[in-house]
Amino acid sequence: MKQELLKWLEQFGLADVEYAYFLVVIGLIVIASTMLHIVLHRIVARFLARARRSGRTIWQRAFSGHGLFSRLALALQGVVVFAMANAFLDAESLVLQLVEALTHLWIILFSLLALFSLLDAIEEISRSAGPAVKLPLRGIFQSLKLVATTVALIFAVAFLIGKSPLILFSGLGAMTAVVLLIFKDPILGLVAGIQLSANNMLAVGDWLEMQKYGADGDVIDISLTTVKVRNWDKTITSIPSYALISDSFKNWRNIEAVGGRRIKRAINIDATSVGFASDKELDRLRRARLLSDYIEDKAAEIQQANQADGIDTSSSLNTRHLTNLGIFRAYLTAYLADNENINHDLTFMVRQLEAGPNGIPLQVYGFANQTSWVPYENIQSDIFDHIYAIIPEFGLRLHQAPSGHDVRQAAERFAAGGAGDLNSEES
Repeated sequence: MKQELLKWLEQFGLADVEYAYFLVVIGLIVIASTMLHIVLHRIVARFLARARRSGRTIWQRAFSGHGLFSRLALALQGVVVFAMANAFLDAESLVLQLVEALTHLWIILFSLLALFSLLDAIEEISRSAGPAVKLPLRGIFQSLKLVATTVALIFAVAFLIGKSPLILFSGLGAMTAVVLLIFKDPILGLVAGIQLSANNMLAVGDWLEMQKYGADGDVIDISLTTVKVRNWDKTITSIPSYALISDSFKNWRNIEAVGGRRIKRAINIDATSVGFASDKELDRLRRARLLSDYIEDKAAEIQQANQADGIDTSSSLNTRHLTNLGIFRAYLTAYLADNENINHDLTFMVRQLEAGPNGIPLQVYGFANQTSWVPYENIQSDIFDHIYAIIPEFGLRLHQAPSGHDVRQAAERFAAGGAGDLNSEES
């Protein structure tokens, strides 16, 4: 082909046919690459863009939305330039060597970028698939990109120095310690990602709580080296991936799986308000729908036990009695059992904790059937609103430290009492 082109140029009687041939070859390469660029990027690319906008499948949108075709087209242009340069230029030509080096680097670069686009498209498709959403695929894809970048750099250096890439690959063995030191975080992140996925420990969308890093919120991203958590105050916390393996964290995902979020809160009862329930109080409380059966059964049981033992009922020290605290605890248990916002498939109870300086703790334990934050808080608040309001009906008082209002009222009563004493003495 070169000889035919030289003969055609000699017909024009040019003084320097070789120089003219070189200019013609460069012109042909530029024209061919330009025409190919116009066809691929102005015609084919626009057609694919229209197909993407009208496409209804995630595959069409993913593969056309990350520049995959344009990068493949640029790599193809480099292949065309390389082929034309080898066809028209001498093998010993310095220009051919320069063109080969540039086209090799060009092809490696855009082939690598095309691989990145392919991985990004696969990642986007995987996010729309149900099971794959729970896998840390982004970290795996980032690991593949890191490996591909390393291989591309080795090939690029090999082409520039004119050596086989196998020689450079064999030299990596001697640099293992340096490579491990440089890529320590990505390697640890990759291992952590595999363990998190294999053990189903964490996934995007989970509620993560890790006090060491101040993280408390939803996991929004799991990458090769970091896990990003959007806290409830809308700040972002980044946690090293390997920290999730080496340190402990709390994953709240299971509350959605079981359909319940725990309520565990205690109220403190003033111990001086606890006592035996009188017959008058029992008659009043017996009218409560949630207590009528309990009081009837319990009163009959106590009366039968007292009669069976022949106990003198004139002394409260000898007989069993119902207490206002016990009745209140039974009422709360029945209230939880009757509450439609409590998950009755899970444990619920009202238990008495160890008494202390702050009174007798009475703990409400159960699971709300709503796991979202706002509905859960509303359910919990409604329960305790009712508890605080109903306590006086049982003759009980909450224990709390005296407030300024309490101190002021006591001072006013003391002042009024003192003035009354002085008036009586004067009279």
